[in-house]
Amino acid sequence: MKKKLFIVLCLAGGWSASHAQTILTDTLYTSVIATDESRSADNETIKAIYEANGLHFQDPRAPRFLFLDRKGRVALGIGGYMKGTMSVDMGGIANNLDFVTADIPTPNRPDMRSQFQMDASTSRIFLKLVGRRTSIGDFTVYLESDFRGGGAGSYNMRLRQAYIQLGRIRAGRSWSTFFDPASAPPTVDFEGPSGTVFGRNMQLQYSQRLNKHWSFAAAIEAPSASYTTQAGQSEAIKQRLPDLPAYVQYEWDGGQSHIRLSGLLRALSYRNLVSADNKYALGWAGQLSGTIALTPQFTLYYQAAYGRGYSSYMNDLSGAGYDLISTGDKGKMIAPHILGFVGGLQYNASDKLFFSTSSSQCRLYNESSLSPTAYRYGQYMVVNAFYTPFSNCQLGVEYLFGSRHNHDRTEGKAHRINAMIQYNF
Repeated sequence: MKKKLFIVLCLAGGWSASHAQTILTDTLYTSVIATDESRSADNETIKAIYEANGLHFQDPRAPRFLFLDRKGRVALGIGGYMKGTMSVDMGGIANNLDFVTADIPTPNRPDMRSQFQMDASTSRIFLKLVGRRTSIGDFTVYLESDFRGGGAGSYNMRLRQAYIQLGRIRAGRSWSTFFDPASAPPTVDFEGPSGTVFGRNMQLQYSQRLNKHWSFAAAIEAPSASYTTQAGQSEAIKQRLPDLPAYVQYEWDGGQSHIRLSGLLRALSYRNLVSADNKYALGWAGQLSGTIALTPQFTLYYQAAYGRGYSSYMNDLSGAGYDLISTGDKGKMIAPHILGFVGGLQYNASDKLFFSTSSSQCRLYNESSLSPTAYRYGQYMVVNAFYTPFSNCQLGVEYLFGSRHNHDRTEGKAHRINAMIQYNF
């Protein structure tokens, strides 16, 4: 009796060539497909499941288990990874499970000089369904979760991404169109550099590849905003217009190198209590980002963003109340200027070992409307190494330095040693 499902198993070996088809081989996976002898998988379907371009360093890659329909045109991949981390802070701490420079006590406190932490909440599980040549065309459905839901230490499952891609249209929760995931340098630290543009939003996105070099995308995205208001002057209200991000990208070296120019427009709603009416403040930002494969051994990562009222998209400032700040002048609020940049370099010593280093800064302007202890800028520096001792397993260790500087010129510093073990399935 014909089987309705075929199963892809990631194996280091053990299946004879007559019953297996090699799909992908890299430092983490040796994937084969076990098929019914009278059937063969659609190679384009398999290729779509294993598509890995434009991913963040911490995104899951190829799934370990793959189920195919009888014709090999619809495939369901199941995968993820277990990631355990251990960290030690010395000479000052980042008061967070992640190394968030905005959370460094300023000035440094003698009762918060060191800490030891362990965590497994950034482990991932994902499902990826790909259909080809169906009645509605080619499509992809993607679901991804980690265990960062609930309070600290709760390990509740949290939805990270959930979207459907039908042709050039994507709908659902995914990386913001303003974020360039592939340009973020590798870190063990879940948060990443302070000046990185970052975020996942509900969105409706249109993207198109014009040729092998050029592509673009534009979207409407659900806004998320955080304000610093003043009692009796202003207050936050529901957002009434979507965020509008877009980008144009040029890539070369078969996608190993790219440069992307991104833009963002925001209409930030607030209530002016003095004039008793609702107001808008314009938020906007531009970003230049990408990667450059300098040689087979060296890769350069870079991001630089500047604008007003986009703190919800900035690693160090997200949720800190800096999309709009009160001026104290007749209920008026303004979108402060924000600058963020990241530069990183990766060296591939071998197929199993690579090193990287990166430096970043996030800076907030227009602080005169804020308190003297308000955030002025944060710095983030990291040096790390990643080693793959055997297929599907990766080890990492890194040193992190961070500092937070306030408007009154006070500052706090922190040092952290991070280590991780990750097993992909």
